[in-house]
Amino acid sequence: MTDDPLPAEHLSPLAALVDEALAGVGYEVAAATDAIDDAVPGYGGLFDPETSPNELRSALESLLNSGLSRPPVPEPTSDAFVLYVDGSSRGNPGPAGAGAVIMDASEEQLARLGRPVGSRTGNNTAEYVALQLGLSELLARYEPRRLDVRIDSMTVIRDVWGGDDPTEPGVETYSEAVAAALSRVPEHQYTHLADSDPNPADALATVGADIAAFGPGS
Repeated sequence: MTDDPLPAEHLSPLAALVDEALAGVGYEVAAATDAIDDAVPGYGGLFDPETSPNELRSALESLLNSGLSRPPVPEPTSDAFVLYVDGSSRGNPGPAGAGAVIMDASEEQLARLGRPVGSRTGNNTAEYVALQLGLSELLARYEPRRLDVRIDSMTVIRDVWGGDDPTEPGVETYSEAVAAALSRVPEHQYTHLADSDPNPADALATVGADIAAFGPGS
């Protein structure tokens, strides 16, 4: 389902290349980071300040030309899953990222996903993208029958599960994609996370925002 990159807001050319590399490994952040770090010459890496934009661009182009493969898909304990999602935007709008963690019913982590969303994107859009990301990869890997989505955005909850029209301009594409994905899951519900509740997707959304912050001149 995600052999091609998912739709994104405006990204710099360099951030867009990173997003393409992430798509090639199923948005598995650790796998993409390791592959990029190995391709960068010397001791630099994706987030090393010593890595120049030209070095990173060259490494990404080389990786994409050679082809990337998805990591093996872990076996779940059943057809019931938990999906944590989170979006992050610095400045709201600003550099934004999306994160998602797929778990089985025993809450064993099966996938840790992340991606940049846009260089000047609002938090609500990032939350929609995080949900789309998690659902897309869940359905690409498994056949879920029951799903508990754990999310802190009441805006997205009111739209997706409450039947409200989206209030964020420009999120209709994401909202429709989420509705289509959930229609393939026979039983689904949400759990609203308070700000104090742990969310393992938060750090992945932050990584996505870090990537989205790669400058327009890169």
